[in-house]
Amino acid sequence: MRSTIACVTVISAALGLGGAALAKPELLGEFNDWKAFKSTDGGATVCYALSQPKKSEPGNVKRDPIFFIVSNFPDRQVKGEPSIVAGYPFKDGSKATATVGGASFSFVTVNAGSDGAAWIADGATEQKLIAAMRSGSNMTIKGTSKRGTNTTDTYSLSGASGALDRINQECP
Repeated sequence: MRSTIACVTVISAALGLGGAALAKPELLGEFNDWKAFKSTDGGATVCYALSQPKKSEPGNVKRDPIFFIVSNFPDRQVKGEPSIVAGYPFKDGSKATATVGGASFSFVTVNAGSDGAAWIADGATEQKLIAAMRSGSNMTIKGTSKRGTNTTDTYSLSGASGALDRINQECP
């Protein structure tokens, strides 16, 4: 969980969304619909691949920026940690779900400030999701906001493999 919250803070700073004053992230590359970054905070390095949804439903709901992120924290020996930044606080006790092809993956949700974040509880499932992302063409994320609104975000996976390869190269 700390890794996810740290990554949300890094992403927020990288995109000028507020958060702690961190070193400016280094863009490692753009890979179709995905980008790869590297950042250092207090001597700890994080590399992450991220994308934003191509489509978000319902379309009339106001949300903060939305991301799907895969992070490597080499100092903590964490590699391939998927997380969701929903753009809203999640309903307490709710789960978020990622679907790639016919496979679904459940995420635990947490609210950090005004936004919600979600992550997978175990490393084996994380790696199954990443394998599915590498072979899939799109991914759908479903969640429920604190207000009870059900959302569906559709991400392109075009470039995900290239971005993941790049962060694995830079932060093994």
